[in-house]
Amino acid sequence: MNGTVVSLQLVTRHGERPRAVEEARALVDHGLEGDIHGKTKPGSRRQVLITERATLTGMGLRPGDLRDQITVALEVLESLPAGTRLRMGEATLELSGPCEPCTHIGALNGVPDPVAFQQMLQGRRGQLARVVAVAGDGRIRIGDPVIVQSPVPR
Repeated sequence: MNGTVVSLQLVTRHGERPRAVEEARALVDHGLEGDIHGKTKPGSRRQVLITERATLTGMGLRPGDLRDQITVALEVLESLPAGTRLRMGEATLELSGPCEPCTHIGALNGVPDPVAFQQMLQGRRGQLARVVAVAGDGRIRIGDPVIVQSPVPR
């Protein structure tokens, strides 16, 4: 049930395409360094968006098209419950739930029918997560294993 980090992207400005990077530094309770999500809202459930590569490929999309920061090869991603922790490189992220497709995601991708695109993404846009722990510098790199840990008891 484990996987691999296959792509990393940083969203540096709203409305712009994410920038692909080889590695990213995770910051506890803030997301990824240099990314606009989470850094101004500590504790936000949308610090990082994680998508599954096969889902993107199946829809003819590339990593970053859904404004995801981390793309993984982990087929069970969409079925994991909130509270599940994923260890990636030097960071541990806790899933906070599925990402609902926003109304403007189609326009950001230049699709001819943004409403149909949004509907196609229902239940398939990935999982939101927050950074809950880091070791060392908190680096996540392409090729790092993704280790699924049990949900933390509340």
